[in-house]
Amino acid sequence: MNYKILMVDDDEELLKMLRNYFELKQYSVITASNGTEALEKIKLSPDIILLDVNMPLIDGMEVCRRIRDKISCPIIFLTAKVEEQDRINGLLSGGDDYILKPFSLKELDARITAHLKREERHRIKADYRFHGGMMIDYAAKKIQVGETYLELTKLEYDIIEFLSMHPGQVFDKDRIYEKVCGYDAEGDSRVVTELVRRIRKKVAEHTETEYIETVWGMGYRWKK
Repeated sequence: MNYKILMVDDDEELLKMLRNYFELKQYSVITASNGTEALEKIKLSPDIILLDVNMPLIDGMEVCRRIRDKISCPIIFLTAKVEEQDRINGLLSGGDDYILKPFSLKELDARITAHLKREERHRIKADYRFHGGMMIDYAAKKIQVGETYLELTKLEYDIIEFLSMHPGQVFDKDRIYEKVCGYDAEGDSRVVTELVRRIRKKVAEHTETEYIETVWGMGYRWKK
């Protein structure tokens, strides 16, 4: 499959190098040099986005927040420096991964391939499940409670999908973080805690049923 990749960075030389490399890998490459241009080119429906964090006018995290409700493709942040809180903020804004500059093209290629394969696996799922008053459509990546579809970020949905496919099984926060973020990194429990809190709040607006149970000292599980 000829995947379409949108690359957003204000470093023109870096964009040129990335374009040359990934076109040789048979990707269809779209480039944008700032956040405003990225918001315009999102209509081209990329399969994955590389997004520089530090850009003038509209930075990468703000671009991510604006587009996340409109697209479901993976977003990988490119950044020269990332503190723990920056990583947390990026993931909560809807990003899927971080890679630090300067980076190896082979590592970036591997990260992109891993995310695209994961998306492909999600797309071929054709089943859905009912949990009480909730319906989870794994193919469409949509969750309905009663008559209402929940407005979820990608990571919020991914947590629900992961836990609901293993009802009754307890997973610690590091394991959940690893599964939904999909790359080898030390789990960040603060991200998972905040995402679960947001999920519960959104679900509680439509039902009193609790689906994600806290198992104190251990983690979370989906109620059977």
